[in-house]
Amino acid sequence: MNAPAAPDPAASGPSAAPGGPVVRRLVRPLAALTAVALPTAFVGLVDPNAPGHYPTCPFLQLTGWWCPGCGGLRCVHALTRGDVLTAAHDNLLVVVLALGLAVLWSGWLVRSVRGAGGRPGWWPRMSRRRAWALALVLLVFTALRNLPVGAGLAPPGV
Repeated sequence: MNAPAAPDPAASGPSAAPGGPVVRRLVRPLAALTAVALPTAFVGLVDPNAPGHYPTCPFLQLTGWWCPGCGGLRCVHALTRGDVLTAAHDNLLVVVLALGLAVLWSGWLVRSVRGAGGRPGWWPRMSRRRAWALALVLLVFTALRNLPVGAGLAPPGV
């Protein structure tokens, strides 16, 4: 009886054929990219600066205050056009978070290509302390953009 052939180590390297391990490792990061890119493309195509395309923020409508997300659609629209200054004026927090997520996603992609993990398990964990810190940042950002001292953080009126 013949012994089974040993697997070829070259077949699982970075230059493996399509459908091989590299492609399989890229499925999750590319799926995450697609999940973000499709709605981002929609916002890039459908201008939130034109009235009637998107609903009014319910928090703004009820309270008259800008929430942490107010101006976020206009910010994303400006980012899709490469206008970082307008995006930062519309919602600085969204610009900072988008940059942070882009850095984390890039690291995930590189680790996946190298075979160091097919999921973002190395991402910072959302501990209770980090959740409270994030909540505090959102609260301070919201308060600042609604005070005269932080008027530059408020999105322009449409």
